[in-house]
Amino acid sequence: MRTIRTRLALTYTGLVLLTAVVLLASVNLSLHHRLHVGTRPPAPDAPVPGRPLAEPPPPGPRLLEEVVTYQWEVTGVAIVAMTLVSLAVGWFFAGRMLRPVHRITATARRLSLSNLHERISLTGPRDELRELADTFDEMLARLERSVEGQRRFIATASHELRTPLAVQRAAIEIGLPDDVGPVKDKLLAANRRSERLIDALLTLAQAEHGIEAPEEVELSEVVRLAVAELDHGDVTVTVTAEPCTVLGDRTLLHRLVTNLAGNAVRHNVPRGTARVTLTGDGVLRVANTGPHVPPERFGDLFAPFRRIGTTRTQGAGLGLSIAAAIARAHGARMEARPNPGGGLELLARFPAVS
Repeated sequence: MRTIRTRLALTYTGLVLLTAVVLLASVNLSLHHRLHVGTRPPAPDAPVPGRPLAEPPPPGPRLLEEVVTYQWEVTGVAIVAMTLVSLAVGWFFAGRMLRPVHRITATARRLSLSNLHERISLTGPRDELRELADTFDEMLARLERSVEGQRRFIATASHELRTPLAVQRAAIEIGLPDDVGPVKDKLLAANRRSERLIDALLTLAQAEHGIEAPEEVELSEVVRLAVAELDHGDVTVTVTAEPCTVLGDRTLLHRLVTNLAGNAVRHNVPRGTARVTLTGDGVLRVANTGPHVPPERFGDLFAPFRRIGTTRTQGAGLGLSIAAAIARAHGARMEARPNPGGGLELLARFPAVS
C-alpha cells in the first residue's frame, strides 16, 4: 500500500520528468534541424580575381549524425539523473509537508481519557493543515468538557443514590419490630437488591468512562484474591494463574474477575465445576459446566439487562456487560465460546506489559 508521501513524491517526480523530457526533446530536435539546415552546400560562385577563397564546407553528414547521437545520449543520462534527484527531493519535501499530519496522528493515538487536556497547538501559516489541527483541538476541548461532566455526574450519583438506601436499610433494621419478621426480611432483601443494582450501574458507567490513572497491576494476584473471596457454593472452582502484569485499575480488574468467576458459579449445574486460568501472555479464561447456550444467543451475553436461560440465582443481568466494559477500558478483547458438554468459556485477552 503506497502512502501519501510516496504518492506525492512520485507525482512530483513525474511532473519534473515530463517537463524535462519535453524540454530536452525540444532542444535536441531544434539542434538537429539547425544542423541539417546549416550543412546544405551553397550554390557555387565563379572565382573572382582578388577576392579571397570561400570558407571551407560545413561538416559532412557522418559528423552530423555523431553530434546528434552524442546529444541524445547526454539527454538520456540527464533524464536518468534528474529522475533520481527529483525522487530524492520530492520524498524530502513531501515528508516536510506531511509533518503536521504525522503530528496530528501521533497526538490522536496518544490521547486517552487521562490526557484529554493535551492539544496539537500547530503553528505556522493558516493553511488547510493548520485548520485541521485547530478543528481537532476544538473537538478535544468539547470532549474534555463532556468527560468532566460525566465524572461529576458519577460522583454525585454515587453519593445521592447510595445514601438514601443506607438510611432506608438502617430504618428497616432498627425501626421495624421483630414480630414483622417476614416483611422485614423482604424489605431488607429488596434494599440489598437495589444497592447491588445501583453499584453495578455505577461500576458500568465508570468502566465505560475509562481509567483516569492506569498503573501496572499483577493480574495473577487479583485473580487469586477475587476467586478466594467468591462464594463457591457446591461448585468446585480451580485456579491456575501465571505471572502477568497489565496496565489498568486494580479495583476494576478485581470486579472483572469477580463477575466472570461469579457468572461461572451461578450459571452452573449442581456440584459442577469451574476453571479460572490466566496465562503469562495476558489471556484470562473462565470455563464452567453450566447449561447449553444456543449459538444465536451469544450476541446477548455482553448486553446489559439480558438474562439467558434459568439459573439457580438470578441477577440483574449486568455481570458480563460490566466485565466487557472493564475489558474494553483496559484494551482487552472479550470472547465467548460454547463448551462441548455444556456451559461457556469466556476469554479476556489483555495487552500484557512487557
